[in-house]
Amino acid sequence: MSRIADFIDKSARQNVEDALKRAKDNEMYHALLSLTKERALERADAVDRGEITGRLAGVPFVVKDNFLAYGAPTTAASKILEHFSAPLQATAVEKLEAEGAICIGKANLDAFAHGGSTENSAFGPTLNAYDKTRVAGGSSGGSAVVTALDIVPFALGSDTGGSIREPASFNGVVGIKPTYGTVSRYGVVAMASSTDVIGSFTTNVADGELVMDIIAGLDRKDMTTLPDFFKPIEDTKKAQKIGLIKEFMTDDVDDEVLARTNEYIEKLRAAGHTVEEVSLPIVAHTLAMYYIIVPAELSSNLARYDGIRYGTRATGIRTLAELYGRSRDEGFVTENKRRIMIGSYVLSSGFFDAYYLQAQKARTLLINDLNKLFETYDVLMGPTVPTPAFKLGENTADPIKMYLADIMTVPASLAGIPAVSVPAGTSQSGLPIGVQLMSPRRSDAQLLALARQMETV
Repeated sequence: MSRIADFIDKSARQNVEDALKRAKDNEMYHALLSLTKERALERADAVDRGEITGRLAGVPFVVKDNFLAYGAPTTAASKILEHFSAPLQATAVEKLEAEGAICIGKANLDAFAHGGSTENSAFGPTLNAYDKTRVAGGSSGGSAVVTALDIVPFALGSDTGGSIREPASFNGVVGIKPTYGTVSRYGVVAMASSTDVIGSFTTNVADGELVMDIIAGLDRKDMTTLPDFFKPIEDTKKAQKIGLIKEFMTDDVDDEVLARTNEYIEKLRAAGHTVEEVSLPIVAHTLAMYYIIVPAELSSNLARYDGIRYGTRATGIRTLAELYGRSRDEGFVTENKRRIMIGSYVLSSGFFDAYYLQAQKARTLLINDLNKLFETYDVLMGPTVPTPAFKLGENTADPIKMYLADIMTVPASLAGIPAVSVPAGTSQSGLPIGVQLMSPRRSDAQLLALARQMETV
């Protein structure tokens, strides 16, 4: 049932005041870095006066704090942008506001979206909505938690290698990663330019479809955007042929995650769909590809943060080199520095061909293998993450173990295909578990129609 619908045709000011109160009541989760209270209430009053209209008139929402938005600083959860005031708004935010939606705050994330737990935020971690001793997932952990706690009916996030889908799984909400280029990234702090996408968190698929319908489309300010192709599909009766990736169903995956995935498979079959096991051996190498390609791109994107043009600048320095070094050292968290070093290394003379070029060739093989499977299957599936949410601090000392949580989400990111994480139940201890569905490029509407149908089975 649509949660967004509960806010339509009601007092916008009351909607916003209630959302702000829920945000304050749930401060202990540290899901929000800032509130845009003054601007939100001004827009709410304009909605109530009939000056602002649209499909989302008066509906409050939250954006991840790497989206440029008015009313609060855009920090990307980093010290180097701690006081940065956005001179413009992200296209996605502008489109939502054009339909009357009201942004009430900026959500916590791993600094510059580097991480899978929101523990890498320079301002402290976000806590899991179901268990405050566990991580929220990342990097869009704050956006997932504000949705799961019903502070707002939807939130925006960015997904580079699983940053929407993993926290959606950990917090029991729907997380949509569209086809690469579906939504403009203009006004969003860049991480890795060839895999970054903008998506949403909702409590149900229909709300996600509505949000995606609004924010999708061509943007002349972002040359990677695709011509408008996303239109929600009403008919969900068509039987689908679904491939279960067997490499995602191994002994390395938590037993309860396997059990919930198998239960979801039985629901698919009961709804008339065919589910067959398929093999995608190249997924064993996708993390290696990802952690070469993405650090290379982000090291280039982060070069602009040097303490000169904007952002925090180190003080008490004597030379230009010291200004650059100190500003970046003080402004970036450890994970930022780790990824910058990896990226600079794989792009350096003598190593570009051996690492970066090879990773891009392997990426093409992955895309070809996925396309081959999609000749036979409409959808591919598996667990979203190998485990339920892990304990706070459990993986912070072991970056490799943290990276392994992305094993099931990075293939869709590298291939640029749409994927959605949907709730599939909980563990015996009550922790949410998600299932991931993936489909060919530009088949987002068909994928979400299937996910919506399964909510009622």
